[in-house]
Amino acid sequence: METLKKHISVITPTYNEEDNVVPLVKAIADVFAKIPQYTYEHVFIDNGSTDKTVSLLKELAASDSHVKAIINARNFGHVRSSFHGMVQCYGDAVITMVADFQDPPELIIKFLEKWEEGYQIVIGIKSASKENPVMFVVRRTFYKLLSKLSSTGEQPVQNFTGFGLYDQKFISTVRSLDDPYPYFRGLITELGYDRYDIEYTQPQRTAGKTKNNFFTLYDLAMLGFTNHSKLPLRISVFVGFFSAMMSFAVAFGYLVYKLIFWNRFQVGVAPLVIGVFFFSSVQLFFIGMIGEYIGAIHTQVRKRPLVIEKERVNF
Repeated sequence: METLKKHISVITPTYNEEDNVVPLVKAIADVFAKIPQYTYEHVFIDNGSTDKTVSLLKELAASDSHVKAIINARNFGHVRSSFHGMVQCYGDAVITMVADFQDPPELIIKFLEKWEEGYQIVIGIKSASKENPVMFVVRRTFYKLLSKLSSTGEQPVQNFTGFGLYDQKFISTVRSLDDPYPYFRGLITELGYDRYDIEYTQPQRTAGKTKNNFFTLYDLAMLGFTNHSKLPLRISVFVGFFSAMMSFAVAFGYLVYKLIFWNRFQVGVAPLVIGVFFFSSVQLFFIGMIGEYIGAIHTQVRKRPLVIEKERVNF
């Protein structure tokens, strides 16, 4: 009796990746040709591309039964779109794979080997990168800072982009969370599934330009902080307390000095100006941090859908 083959879902988010989708489909097909004990589907979720990406995906789906596509009604942001695509996959395991070849397709075989050993999550960790060295240092510093500030009990994984394999049991749990704006990189540690880390060197993009900019990176950073740390809120309390104590001490010192040297001591304007600007900047900083937490709460209570699909191809 023939053994039923395990089915693997590969999910790739796209946004204006017309130069990469065709070679990526071929690269994934080449990988699975080496492991015929598995069947697979390659699911793309397009987030409102304005180039030829959608038309190319439809052509690929028409000629290859493995290729499927979800077309969003508009750009819903890379966080929501990627997460929605993942929970639409029902293979025995789901592998996330970006379109620009910065996630090496050849690691899929290693992911599957560790999955067969019993690990429910197998992820790729960037030990080095051929990207802009400044950005690599910035990202690594952020992950270290987030790990230090985490208050969820489990520290987020450093140098992890989401690239990895996830057992359908984990995907089913994530699917049930009903989170309208999830921080997926933190969920893999927070939910407690067995995990194996594989280090790799991240290559450069093969074609096109990165879609990440300051605002998308800032959004992801704040999402990580608001999901995994209350420390900024607590720091604001301590800073406020010690600032008040310092201000009281300085004011008392000025009063004593003035009483002793009544005719000779002049306070001057400089201390007042410096004090006003310093405490105003501290207040604005922490008001901004509190605003980020309130914004996260606002997103949660509205319960908007992750995305609105315009079309499905080859499902």
